[in-house]
Amino acid sequence: MSKTSLRKWDSAEHLKTEEDMALYLEASLQEAGDDAAFIVKALGNIARAKGMSQLARDTGLGRESLYKALSGEGNPSFATILKVTSALGIQLHATVH
Repeated sequence: MSKTSLRKWDSAEHLKTEEDMALYLEASLQEAGDDAAFIVKALGNIARAKGMSQLARDTGLGRESLYKALSGEGNPSFATILKVTSALGIQLHATVH
């Protein structure tokens, strides 16, 4: 019997295009409800897919602090979220439902 090797799923590995990233964030926003950490983690996955070092340069924030803030365990300020979304080329929109 052969041994099956599994590894942890990493969403960032599957976010290849800008459209993938936007659709992933949109789905995450819909799924999260009022779970802010879920959204932050999704942004972290997108940031890792794009490259955290480049994001750090674009936002003026430290790479380590970005990893921590966008881990889902961090509690980034809204100003940090806005810097990150802007640097990622993502716009936040509001709609009435």
